[in-house]
Amino acid sequence: MPKGYQKRTRNLYDPNASESFRVSRTKIDLFHECPRCFYLDVRLGVPRTSFPAFTLNNAVDELMKREFDIHRAKDEAHPLMKTYKIDAVPLNDVRMEEWRDALRRGIQYHHKPTGLIFRGGVDDIWINSKGELIVVDYKATSKKEEVNIEGYWQQGYKRQVEIYQWLLRGIGEKVSPTAYFVYVNGKSDAKAFDGRLEFEVKIIPHEGDTSWIEPLVIKLAECLKGDVVPAPNETCEYCGYREAAGKELQARVKPKKEGGQKSLGL
Repeated sequence: MPKGYQKRTRNLYDPNASESFRVSRTKIDLFHECPRCFYLDVRLGVPRTSFPAFTLNNAVDELMKREFDIHRAKDEAHPLMKTYKIDAVPLNDVRMEEWRDALRRGIQYHHKPTGLIFRGGVDDIWINSKGELIVVDYKATSKKEEVNIEGYWQQGYKRQVEIYQWLLRGIGEKVSPTAYFVYVNGKSDAKAFDGRLEFEVKIIPHEGDTSWIEPLVIKLAECLKGDVVPAPNETCEYCGYREAAGKELQARVKPKKEGGQKSLGL
């Protein structure tokens, strides 16, 4: 049953805390989208409203991980990697379990200029013949047209893998500039469902540019440690909604009645 909106009381930044604060990859992207939403979430405990879990996408991710793990254990390339002539094999390293754990651990980089610990959980990492680690992300969708990474939402996907590249370099790893998306597209042109959904799998390369991240996290730290709520991003729908709803409520809320009850004249 829905519990309604709840203010968060855990994992908030405390300027008086002695331990280094951890900032997840999703919070870095949230700051990129809107500094005010970031501050409300991480400093004041008022996050954006949540979305339902993408359980089908999560199931595809888990199955892809299991499939690549079979070849990881054998130190051999997956057939898809051979098809796309990618000079690499899935990384067989004891740290993979930790690096994939986005909720508890992930790749953790203690960023000395800010004193913050930045972290993120990868879907997969491959390693090429040069000894470079390759960031890999699994994506699932269902569309009739050919999948690509040029749309509006895919720009966030690109930032995602670039942050992973930045984290790995931050902990001293040798990282390939090329990341890969293993894109799974559910086919919708079958005559009947028959309890089965068929997929086409495509690997899309992306040349990562991490130059934007360092200046962004410096601004993020300044925002987090400050006491002034930052201005919203002009294109932020959440901030726009808050402002519009606030104005309407302020104009329509009636004065308090006897007994301290409030009434909305809607």
